[in-house]
Amino acid sequence: MSKIIFKTAEEITLIRQSAQLVAKSLGEIAKIIKPGVKTIELDKLAEAYIRDNGGVPAFLNFHGFPYSLCISPNDQVVHGFPGQQELKDGDIISVDCGVVLNGFYGDSAYTFAVGEVSEEAKTLLRVTQECLAKGIEKAVVGMRTGDIGFAVQEHAEKHGFGVVKELVGHGVGVKLHEKPEVPNYGKRGSGAKLEEGMVIAIEPMINAGKAGVKFWKDGWTVSTVDGKPSAHFEHTVAVHKGKAEILSSFEFVEEVLAKNKNI
Repeated sequence: MSKIIFKTAEEITLIRQSAQLVAKSLGEIAKIIKPGVKTIELDKLAEAYIRDNGGVPAFLNFHGFPYSLCISPNDQVVHGFPGQQELKDGDIISVDCGVVLNGFYGDSAYTFAVGEVSEEAKTLLRVTQECLAKGIEKAVVGMRTGDIGFAVQEHAEKHGFGVVKELVGHGVGVKLHEKPEVPNYGKRGSGAKLEEGMVIAIEPMINAGKAGVKFWKDGWTVSTVDGKPSAHFEHTVAVHKGKAEILSSFEFVEEVLAKNKNI
């Protein structure tokens, strides 16, 4: 059984650099997300941007995954394949991105609204992002992974949404997926104890309807069991005393979205 890999302050600085390149890549993608754009175009843009900035796409060829991004529209939860599918007005689209830079991994995801989306979709996006924030609040020394999961689950279910249980967050940094697992559900005071030097990816996957999911025959794509939309937001986070340090960022995405809104 693999052990938790604790990071030094210097290593956390390097992980931050990787996570910031992920953040900037998501910001580049935000610039071209609109109806009519093919999802494969987002993938190609991200790969070129990551490589131009000295990084390597972490997902490409990871256990055979054939793309640089996981792109999951509407009822797809995670691990969707980019392709010839064109974005449509009213879609929501989860984009998950990972980068290796200077030997360290960063990981983050953002779910975008395409054009004008339904009120239900807007609420789902808002609540899922709030779930992420509530989970991060618990990512401090002395808490446990169950405290993170409880905070996420409580907030999602309060709004009548389903919490995906088959897929979880994880340690990250030296490898893309490390111990401990970080579920989006759980009991307070349960799970791995959080300690200084841990770096984890917290990533609520929240369904508008039932919590259940189905796995596709492609071996990767996961979608909701009832066909209702799902949202996914993720940050790479360093555990400290008192307050977690968010190493990734939505700042670049939000700058683009704010600019687009004002055009």
